[in-house]
Amino acid sequence: MYFEIFELNGKHYNFSNDHMVKESKTGQVLCGIDLGGTKIEGIVLVENHNGFDVIERLRVPTEQQNGYEHILAQIEKLVGELKNKGGVTISKLGIGTPGTLDPTTNTLKNSNTVCLNGKSIKADLEKLLGFQVEIANDANCFALAEATMGSVPEAVPDANVVFGVIMGTGVGGGVVVNGRSIHGKHGIGGEWGHNFLDASGGECYCGRKGCVETIISGTGLERYYELQSGNRKNLKEIMMAYKRGNDEYAEQTVERLLDFFGKGIASIINILDPQAIVLGGGVGNIDLLYTEGVERVRKYIFNSTLETSFLKPKLGDSAGVFGAAMLTK
Repeated sequence: MYFEIFELNGKHYNFSNDHMVKESKTGQVLCGIDLGGTKIEGIVLVENHNGFDVIERLRVPTEQQNGYEHILAQIEKLVGELKNKGGVTISKLGIGTPGTLDPTTNTLKNSNTVCLNGKSIKADLEKLLGFQVEIANDANCFALAEATMGSVPEAVPDANVVFGVIMGTGVGGGVVVNGRSIHGKHGIGGEWGHNFLDASGGECYCGRKGCVETIISGTGLERYYELQSGNRKNLKEIMMAYKRGNDEYAEQTVERLLDFFGKGIASIINILDPQAIVLGGGVGNIDLLYTEGVERVRKYIFNSTLETSFLKPKLGDSAGVFGAAMLTK
């Protein structure tokens, strides 16, 4: 058994696996699921006067090798356990998925859990569970969580436009306006990772060339270093070599990151002009992005000043499942 209370932005979040906070179940019940390639995580939140109580938090394996119907069954199983162990009634579910729901066909697309692509996962789950299901891309869930519960309310409490960035193995993003995730006409709102950035990035898995993802993702940076140096290093090793100052190829790689980060983010600011940008993912942990990276953004935006706040995320691995729950508000 464990019991933990932590504070975020003046609000308290209670974690308990022995139901010590069950007596507070008087507010709205929020249920979210983060559907990953290897695990499915679920959470039940109940609003209180000063934030949320986390009533239950559970995981089951995805076991995607067993196919689409099995994944649905795993979600149904998880929801049942959340209800039973949490002692709550769930009437609406939010799910963060790899990929996005196409608003025209109402089927999932662009998922790296390929058995989900082309499937009517929202309709199928609503039929299976018997209540409404809201689905958003996992990057949108990250952005929503940080905009409503994470770093943004504390640092920029009046922010009504927030852009959440995930820069890791790939590059994704999400747009939040007035506390709501913006999916857009095609369900691809925030997908800046597949904007064209520079032809030198080469071919992208999406079938186009020079996408943001091919250049400033962790994978793209590692590939560039290897092409220049003839040696393979992971991103952590590249950054260590850069800090030592004795590796010209590491210096070239970091310089490339900073400059193209500036260009890529400047295009977002020119269109959305958000009050805050939250940088998530492994690449987002690089401190230089918050100093020299911001200076490069300043160089490329269509404005004489840069007032946008660049923030580190506060929710970490919890962002996806928290954001999924917030879809149901």
